[in-house]
Amino acid sequence: MKKVLLITTLLIPSFAVFAQKNTSKSYIEQFKDNAIEIMHETGIPASIIIGIAMHESGNGNSTIAQTLNNQFGVKGGSGGVIYRHKKKIHTAYKKYDSILDSYQDFARIMTERKQFSHLAEELTQYDYEKWVKGIQRSGYASSRKWGSQVLAIIRKYHLNDLDSTPEEPKQLAETNQ
Repeated sequence: MKKVLLITTLLIPSFAVFAQKNTSKSYIEQFKDNAIEIMHETGIPASIIIGIAMHESGNGNSTIAQTLNNQFGVKGGSGGVIYRHKKKIHTAYKKYDSILDSYQDFARIMTERKQFSHLAEELTQYDYEKWVKGIQRSGYASSRKWGSQVLAIIRKYHLNDLDSTPEEPKQLAETNQ
């Protein structure tokens, strides 16, 4: 009986880690097409859109993401209400009608707010590293580690592959021959 209990205790954390990896991959699968569409409309790399959303929302698992549809940690508006332990908590985070509305608002912030709009004018959809650094320098997040954390997500899941269309890698390969 003790062996069964010990084995069970050791396996539970392993399943939690496994589930977390699947959550990241399922989040990417669920929203990559939206990010690519927004990239083609705005020039913001899809890797930036998905990478920041994954980081800010914990792959869509944070309370703010689930109750307010806020995937990017955007503050403002009238704020939302979160229930924690049956207590009503007013929050400064913006509430969206849908997750896609959150994605669209992030793109609007990046292209229309003066502090970020210069990035779309100066950088291409292939400059994801410069985008992260520029967004951080422009005051999107207060944490000094934010940029390196977002870059780590982009690299771990090869999100920069989303920044090119399927034809582009072929064209590059042909020109290099």
